[in-house]
Amino acid sequence: MKLLLVGEVRDGRVTAETAELFGFAACFSAEVSMVLAGSTDDLPSFEGKLYRADGVNAFDLACHKRLVLAAVEREQPDAVVFLHSSHGWELAPRVAFAMQSAQVSGVVGLDDGGYVVESCNGKMRRTVKPLTDRVVLTLQLGAFDAPAMAGIPEVTALDVEPDSTIEFLDCVQPERGIDLTRAGVIVSAGRGVGSAERVELVRALADALGGEVGASRPVVDAGWLERARQVGSSGQSVSPALYVACGISGAIQHLAGMKGSGFVLAINTDRDTPITSVADVLAVADVAEFLSALTAAIRARR
Repeated sequence: MKLLLVGEVRDGRVTAETAELFGFAACFSAEVSMVLAGSTDDLPSFEGKLYRADGVNAFDLACHKRLVLAAVEREQPDAVVFLHSSHGWELAPRVAFAMQSAQVSGVVGLDDGGYVVESCNGKMRRTVKPLTDRVVLTLQLGAFDAPAMAGIPEVTALDVEPDSTIEFLDCVQPERGIDLTRAGVIVSAGRGVGSAERVELVRALADALGGEVGASRPVVDAGWLERARQVGSSGQSVSPALYVACGISGAIQHLAGMKGSGFVLAINTDRDTPITSVADVLAVADVAEFLSALTAAIRARR
């Protein structure tokens, strides 16, 4: 089997998530190659071919598509593998259409010759078996662990013309008023908290612990907390010493964002929810009652 991995470059460096592509490749006895667009001296370590085009920026999707297709023409891979990131969402369908190949999005695992994907916030799983000889995949962030890699790739520069209809002016990083990545303690609210009013109980515990308030995507979508507090693959990736998950079921997108946490306390009425797989301690209790009691106990010790 031959795999062509599509890595990502941000701020002049290969993203940490790119290493997860090799975690997927490790599931196969596969010949691996990679394509990278963007200027960087930070090359991944692996044994295989690396195709590059320094003049291509991530916003020029037409040019980036031509770069990937040029690598496809040379390698003739069985699968082209992207990350399920905002960039992968945009680029993978374009490549799949050009290749006339099936596309499977948000892959979280492998099963019986097919690709496992999730729906309904991780509550349902299904196995997809493409009917085409070649396939384009996007991998859900955090689904495949990044392995230790070694080796020096064989680098080939590809000459790809930029899109003449697009002029790149500048890259401006968005202002982020809430930086959860530096927090030592995060108390996150999930849908199981129950209401916007009960989110104040989460704030109270975070304040008692000297931490920050985080949120799952359903809480943000409901307007209970601002989007800047979202933890997960479409929010912030965090690594606090203590992570308290309040009424959070544990969809894989959320787990991907908090997998670097040191100690995880989960508070939930359901002992079988996915968050239990990563929790160091599970409190099976009414979330509001437990939060009130825990906050009072912490304040009493001060």
